[in-house]
Amino acid sequence: MTRREFAAVAAAPLLSAASGGPRAGCQTNAWAIADYAGFLQAIDRVKAHGYAGFETGFRNVQSRFDSPAQARAGIAQRDLVFLGIHIFLLEYDPATSIAPRDLIERVAEGGAALGAERLILSGRSLTEPKQRRNKHDALNRASDFCAKLKLRLAYHNHDVEFRNGEIEELLLNTKSSGVRLVIDAGHAWIGGADVPAFLRRHHERIDGMHLRDFRRRGATPEDPDPQVVLGQGINDLRPLAAAIRELRWSGWVINEEERLNNIKPGDSAVQPARAQVRKVFGV
Repeated sequence: MTRREFAAVAAAPLLSAASGGPRAGCQTNAWAIADYAGFLQAIDRVKAHGYAGFETGFRNVQSRFDSPAQARAGIAQRDLVFLGIHIFLLEYDPATSIAPRDLIERVAEGGAALGAERLILSGRSLTEPKQRRNKHDALNRASDFCAKLKLRLAYHNHDVEFRNGEIEELLLNTKSSGVRLVIDAGHAWIGGADVPAFLRRHHERIDGMHLRDFRRRGATPEDPDPQVVLGQGINDLRPLAAAIRELRWSGWVINEEERLNNIKPGDSAVQPARAQVRKVFGV
């Protein structure tokens, strides 16, 4: 860590107050959510830990899409920003490598009605140029649809998109005004990326970053799920915090205590992670 980076981290609370700085968010997938009541309990925990906003998977709220008014009021009462509704699937549309168009539009409309700021899309990583073009075109169409709803669209990466250079190509071939990123900084780091350098190059298109920590840089057959509580592993987030201060970037830093083995660590992970976000990012 350079002296410049150390100084930026040390000055975190002051710079955050002066520039607006980043905001702290939390993904609800740290908790086991079986129904809408479970979703409300999860965002109550997000609030209790002092986060400013939350992101959640679309399945947690889709039961309220057809009659959103009461649900929107209930979410608003929590005084949290609904920063993103996320579509993650095990299988994507084979033609576009993201969610099917009808699902995207259904979730976009439902999310907007519930007060979400943005629709977040994950997708399948690709190497074949034509498939990539189809994916870029589909993201551009989705961004146009979201814009009509006054909803932002953001793409969420996994590690492969950084390993194979796909994420840079995606940025080149999608609308800069419409297709943004919620970078999974943990996946990017696992994929070998220099995340602070990526932020410096593309900060104007990055709305948020998922934060993760790991025991080691890659999974092994003996240890297939190396993620640990934020601050308890080897992923040093201080250079990223320094880049944020330097750029005066004011997006979301989002704690994501997700486990590949589907264990839901809940408060036992989110509480110490929240302390780490405050310590490193000053928010």
